[in-house]
Amino acid sequence: MSIDWNQHTINNARQAIKDVLIETPVLPLRSSKIAPYLPAGADMYIKLELFQHTGSFKARGAYLGVCSLSEDAMANGVVTFSGGNHALALTWAARERGVPVKVVMMETADPMRIEGCRQMGAELVLAKDMISCSELVKTICADENRTYLHPFNDPTMVLGSATCGAELVSQMPPLDVVVLPIGGGGLIAGMATAIKLDRPETIVIGVEPEGCNNMTRGLAAGKAIAMDQVNTIADSLGAPETLDYSLNIVRQRVDEVITVSDAELAAMMLRMRESLSLMVEPACAAALAGACGPLRDRLAGKRVGVLACGSTISPERWDKNTANHQPFSLTD
Repeated sequence: MSIDWNQHTINNARQAIKDVLIETPVLPLRSSKIAPYLPAGADMYIKLELFQHTGSFKARGAYLGVCSLSEDAMANGVVTFSGGNHALALTWAARERGVPVKVVMMETADPMRIEGCRQMGAELVLAKDMISCSELVKTICADENRTYLHPFNDPTMVLGSATCGAELVSQMPPLDVVVLPIGGGGLIAGMATAIKLDRPETIVIGVEPEGCNNMTRGLAAGKAIAMDQVNTIADSLGAPETLDYSLNIVRQRVDEVITVSDAELAAMMLRMRESLSLMVEPACAAALAGACGPLRDRLAGKRVGVLACGSTISPERWDKNTANHQPFSLTD
C-alpha cells in the first residue's frame, strides 16, 4: 500500500485546518546555551509542535479524521486507544465538532493526560497496558458502532502529519537531513511524504526507543511486527505493533531508522530543560537525542531539521523519568 498524494492533496488538508489548528513555530538552534551540544558545524532548526492544540502534533490528524465522518458516524461517536496524546487530541477534535468520544488509556498513563480527557468530556476506559488497550478498543467499536480512529494506522492521521511536514519545509531553509520520532509510524509516514515531495534529496531518519523498536524490526522482517512487551519511558512512542499501512509508507519514504535508549531520552529531556527552557516528554526529546547522539558525527556540517513532537507531561512524571540521570553532555 502506498500514498498517491501530491502536494495539492496536502495543501488542501492545510487549507482545511488553517483556521483551527496552529502553525507552530520553528526555532534556529543557535543559542549559546544549546549550540555546544549540537553536531559540529551543523545548521539546525527545531519545529516546536509541542505548542499545538492539546500539546502535540496529534491534533492535526484527529481533527481531519473527525471532519471526514458522515453525519451518522458523527452521531454514533468515535473511539480510540492511546498513551495519552492521541486521546487528548481526539477528545479535543470531537468536542470541536460536537461528536461523542470514548478513549481507552493505560491505567499507568500520566494522570494529567487522563484528567485532560475527562475535563474535555471524553468517556474514559482504563486498561492495564497498551496491548490490552488495542484489543479493548476493537470490542468497543464493534459493540457500540463507533468509528475507530486509529492513532497512527489511518489515512487521515497520516495526512495530518503531512501538514506538519509541509509546514516544516516551508519554514526552514532547504535541508540535508530531517530527524523525526517514531512510535507507530503515522507521524514520520506523513511528514516524510511531504518532505520528499518538496525536496526528494532530503534524507529522512527516524528515531525510536530501544524498548519499543517495532519499526526497526518490521523493516528488517519485511512485515508488520507486534511487541510481546513494551518497555520504554517514551509512552507516546510505545505503540504495541507496527501495521502495514504506516510500515509500507515508511519503507518507501524514510531513508533510515535508528534507536535510542531511555537513558539518552532522559538526558536530552534534561538538556532541553536547561538549554531551551522546555519541559518535554520523552517522545519529544527523541529526534534531538538521535541527532546529537548516534547521528552526531554524520550530521556535522549539515543543515538539519528536527521535530519537538509534543509535551503532555506532569511535573511529577517528568521528575520520575529524569531521576538519576544527567543532562546530555559533550562526552555522551
